[in-house]
Amino acid sequence: MPFPEHSIRRLGLTAVAAVMAVAVVGTAAAQSMVVRSTGPSASKYPTGTKLKSNDRVTLVAGDRVVLMQGGKTRTLSGPGTFNATGTVQASQSMGSTVTRMLAKGPSVRSRGGFSRGPGDPEPVDVRAPNLWLLDYREGGTFCVVDPASLLLWRPDMGSDQLLRIERGERAETVAFVSGANFRKWPTETMPVQYGVDYRLSGAGLAAPVTVRFAALEALPETPEASVETLMANSCSPQLERLVDAMAESEMTGG
Repeated sequence: MPFPEHSIRRLGLTAVAAVMAVAVVGTAAAQSMVVRSTGPSASKYPTGTKLKSNDRVTLVAGDRVVLMQGGKTRTLSGPGTFNATGTVQASQSMGSTVTRMLAKGPSVRSRGGFSRGPGDPEPVDVRAPNLWLLDYREGGTFCVVDPASLLLWRPDMGSDQLLRIERGERAETVAFVSGANFRKWPTETMPVQYGVDYRLSGAGLAAPVTVRFAALEALPETPEASVETLMANSCSPQLERLVDAMAESEMTGG
């Protein structure tokens, strides 16, 4: 039995809508974002820049740009001209390193640092294993959702250390015991206030570090959302940590 003309027309419109939807999704998926930019052309491709699939990135000697697409990263080094998307493929799942970085609640009993023996050199770069742990060596703005569960983190758990926290005329000392990487922020005696400078010293710091907090309503679920949230709130140390984790995941495959 032939279909009525209005049914055929409706089916045709549905097919067109489906094709358009696929095209829109494909365009969005092909978009890349600059998550790190250094070198002479850094101002041309600042962090947060979004590039379409047909955009070209032209770099000179000394330039290094890291692009993110589909939760994966791609590093471009100058000199040269590159397609914005290149060989970046949408990932089906995040690597374990990135997944751990974005986890909502790290266990206080977990071990994310190291213990040095006598005469062992200081490792060049050991970072907190989760974005929401406050690595007190990193100055700048720190994004936090729940101040009551905020944890301080240190890389070296081999000795007892005292961390001094100052805000204006107030001061509090936090004691790290040997064998522990974590210590809860003293919210009872030093409540977290947003947009206020905290001066941290001691506990292995070569010089005092200044930290301030930015409030998040909820934790982002994906690498893309995390990057955009951290950029929007100027939480640079956490952004750097996440970008490094994504790059590491790409190199090691996990």
